[in-house]
Amino acid sequence: MDLYFECNYGISGDMSVGALLDLGADKNILDKALNSMKLNDEFDYKITKQMVNAIAATDFDVIIKEHRHHHDEHNHGGHHHHHEHRNLEDINKIIDGADITQGAKELAKKIFKIVAQAESKVHDKDISEVHFHEIGAIDSIVDIVSFAALYDSLNVQKVYFSALSEGQGSVQCQHGELSVPVPAVCEIVSRYKIPVKITSNQGEMVTPTGSAIAAALYSGEKLPESLIIDKVGYGRGKRPYKNPLLRVMKISQP
Repeated sequence: MDLYFECNYGISGDMSVGALLDLGADKNILDKALNSMKLNDEFDYKITKQMVNAIAATDFDVIIKEHRHHHDEHNHGGHHHHHEHRNLEDINKIIDGADITQGAKELAKKIFKIVAQAESKVHDKDISEVHFHEIGAIDSIVDIVSFAALYDSLNVQKVYFSALSEGQGSVQCQHGELSVPVPAVCEIVSRYKIPVKITSNQGEMVTPTGSAIAAALYSGEKLPESLIIDKVGYGRGKRPYKNPLLRVMKISQP
């Protein structure tokens, strides 16, 4: 199976999980992974169909239990409330204890390391000192483990990405007002040479988690000139811009 991530309207962790579920990835694999992490007292989640411009998309919503706060990974700054701030070692232990394949564990760790390296550079800290409050500790763990488990289950051979479409302006976060793309996203797309397209949308369309997912899978390989679209999955974003959809296509050669 080959996949094409069309990121014309951004990419985030929850959009990516939703798109894979919509594409037909097994929800039971996600349920098994999340229940095995022993963090059920910290979060709940729901999967629903939502309409975006008359298109039915899958919405993956993580709910933080302590504050009954609905997950909006696009609003990665300013609105998250978390039980604790975990560093990379803490998160790797959670991933190691999850009931997911070795391939899924390696992918989840890779995605988190990409984010940690970016935050390390931005905040001028050693990677072991980076705590994941900037992008939402529980939110990101759930998104990334879910994505890695689903992606690994699809046995993907090749993956292609469009340019990552991003907004402009600024976003409020824990450290104050930041320009969009936010610093962690800038570091990730710069380090991995991922093309970015700035749109007229105001606000954040590419989150640190979304850009790290792209970086973990990005090969730079160009989409074939002709292809067959076998199936399409839509993942819904939470940000109120005009078309918060991530489209992932299962493709093959003619």
